[in-house]
Amino acid sequence: MANHAKPLPLREGDREILESMTRRKSIGASVALRARTVLLAAGGLSNVQIGDVTGFSDPTVRRWRRRYEEIGIEGLNDVQRPGKPREIDELALIADTLANDGKPPAELGISHWSARIMAERQGISFSSVARIWRRWRIQPHRIETFKFPTDPALEAKLRDVVGLYLSPPENAVVVSVDEKTQIQALSRTQAEQPLSPTHPLQQSHDYKRNGTTTLFAALDVLTGKLSANAFYQKHTNVEFVDFLNQVADAHPDVELHVICDNYGTHKHQNVKDWLAANPRVSMHFTPTSCSWLNMVEIFFGIITRQCLKRGTFSSVADLQDAMERYIENYNKDAKPFTWTKSAEYLLGKMKRKQIINTEH
Repeated sequence: MANHAKPLPLREGDREILESMTRRKSIGASVALRARTVLLAAGGLSNVQIGDVTGFSDPTVRRWRRRYEEIGIEGLNDVQRPGKPREIDELALIADTLANDGKPPAELGISHWSARIMAERQGISFSSVARIWRRWRIQPHRIETFKFPTDPALEAKLRDVVGLYLSPPENAVVVSVDEKTQIQALSRTQAEQPLSPTHPLQQSHDYKRNGTTTLFAALDVLTGKLSANAFYQKHTNVEFVDFLNQVADAHPDVELHVICDNYGTHKHQNVKDWLAANPRVSMHFTPTSCSWLNMVEIFFGIITRQCLKRGTFSSVADLQDAMERYIENYNKDAKPFTWTKSAEYLLGKMKRKQIINTEH
């Protein structure tokens, strides 16, 4: 019954115009689909068949058939709503968004604005709010964390580390060293559902813990490769001294500069004794709360995203094997990270943020 319908009669000369409308790029896609709807209706297709072709619902197909019957081709254009279009006070919207440091009134019980909530509050459309926020680069849904460094030797340490990145000493090697602790060997409680054309890879939300390990890594700043890496169950000064031996062996007979954070383990007396016995090795500490200055942290972020985050590991040994394979392949095509910000720029940015925080 739905396979045919009474053909929609076209006005004289309209067929050529309608066919042209379906091809012209200057006409909006929605109007072109309406023209196609009328042509299909003129060909005797049912509303259901037309909907299958155009993607329109049955009521929508009926509406555009009726509009053509009543008005003609002009009826396929968008209807102008009566009355003067409402003007949006863009500055008032921005002021409302940023009031109270960008936090909504407490009585609303929400932590941050969304475009839909603000649209209801302002009595305008969601798309208008989203468009204005994009124009002003306001993103209430995002949040970034920060911590002001309190190290009294902040400037000296920062200049020291950044100087090694921007102007490394000649005939010397600079490595960035740190530990990635408590890496968990997690296995899912059920088998994964594989990736398919219509479904993403699926994992069960629950998992089983199969132990942890700690990765020690040394990133060669010049080459971008990991010149040394090792796994330990602990991360005390004993393991750190053992790893320093591996780093020194990886770079024999050369002046070696080691960048690391000022974690207590790195300043233990055993470490000081080792440095005294290895005068060609110099330690350079990043300021407190400035781990982002340690370039190996960039690699830790990469291996987390590409190897660990979605991985399934039945044991610690399985986890360590996976990371070893990843590091081996990473080193084959490793490229150095380029440090671009000067010490003056970073210190100035920190001071500006601290001033803003004090004013608030």
